[in-house]
Amino acid sequence: MPQTPSFSRAVSRRSLLRVLGGAAVLGGVAGCGVPAAYVRPGDRAGADLSASDKRLTWANWPLYIDTDDDDPDRRPTLDAFRESTGISVDYVEEINDNDEFFGKISPALMNHQQTGRDLIVISDWMCARFVRLGWVQEMDRAAQPHVTENLDPLLRSPAFDPGRVCTVPWQSGITGIAYNRRKLGRELRSVSELWADDLKGRVTLLSGLDEAFALLMQGNGVDVTRWTADDFHQVCDDVERQVRRGQIRRFTGNDYTKDLVSGDVLACQAYSGDVIQLQADNPDIRFVVPEEGAELWAESLMIPNLARHKANAEKLIDHYYRPEVAAELAAWVNYVCPVPAAQAVLADSDDEETAALAENPLIFPDADMREHLAIARDITSTERREFAKRWNAIAGL
Repeated sequence: MPQTPSFSRAVSRRSLLRVLGGAAVLGGVAGCGVPAAYVRPGDRAGADLSASDKRLTWANWPLYIDTDDDDPDRRPTLDAFRESTGISVDYVEEINDNDEFFGKISPALMNHQQTGRDLIVISDWMCARFVRLGWVQEMDRAAQPHVTENLDPLLRSPAFDPGRVCTVPWQSGITGIAYNRRKLGRELRSVSELWADDLKGRVTLLSGLDEAFALLMQGNGVDVTRWTADDFHQVCDDVERQVRRGQIRRFTGNDYTKDLVSGDVLACQAYSGDVIQLQADNPDIRFVVPEEGAELWAESLMIPNLARHKANAEKLIDHYYRPEVAAELAAWVNYVCPVPAAQAVLADSDDEETAALAENPLIFPDADMREHLAIARDITSTERREFAKRWNAIAGL
């Protein structure tokens, strides 16, 4: 039995970005994509130098890994991997937006060239584009026993990557509804309640198409794992109607938290990880998975074509699926942990604040909440141009 690790103070990546004035915004409005290029089998797996070259390059979002409070240059879980394997990791915080990063590395992938990166982390809706284009490699699950054993069943088989052959969740989260219980004066339980008269002009929705649509569809009773174009246009009709009647104050990025904290907004689409941090300062702010359901999403690890250190990257991914490592990471980032077995590790912590995280359903969803979560079918490349044009006109993008 591994020893319970010492946990750094829990703090959210999104919160730190707000404090530091960072510009990273998950998602963003996707462009039209690029046509799929022919990918020959030899264009995916290049010469793997892992056996003789003990290193890899990992591109991630800013502030998305645990750091040491006393030395921010130290990353305890990553340092432990280096020490246990002898593999050096060049960790680069270069991903600030899915589309921006796509534009940065797509020319190399289109031309069957190395990207200079062995491992990347992007949102699942963008992962879907990489998978469809054939730009990422299948992983060797025989070399990843902890992933095989510990990956949350809810995240195991999204529509864009059945069986998670090419992707592994780094962290997960829920898009639901946040509201101020004291100022609203009542509970809020469903998406339809966002359109109540006492919330007129005090509601915000997320501006990004990929971030916003699924929860609104679920409010209409749609199974978001198999939604249709008609379902999408119905949502647009609904939102247009609410815009005309002044129900929606504005469409937001991650700055919705400012409106919620100030009281200018009473209810909004929100990310579970943000609300954990807001509740630390204001217990009146609540997060709800609506009765109709909420979207479960992930940002996932992928190995680009022609990566030179594939086996090393696979070892690193498996390292983070050890429950004790996943627990230490979860205690820092406060997102939905993709390793349910990490809950018991946190619960055994001697630190009361850390142990309490094990009981937080926004990090480890309970059985009832899990029944109401679903991973939405992604927007395909053929749908994207039409859908983005309509949604952006509504959201004023």
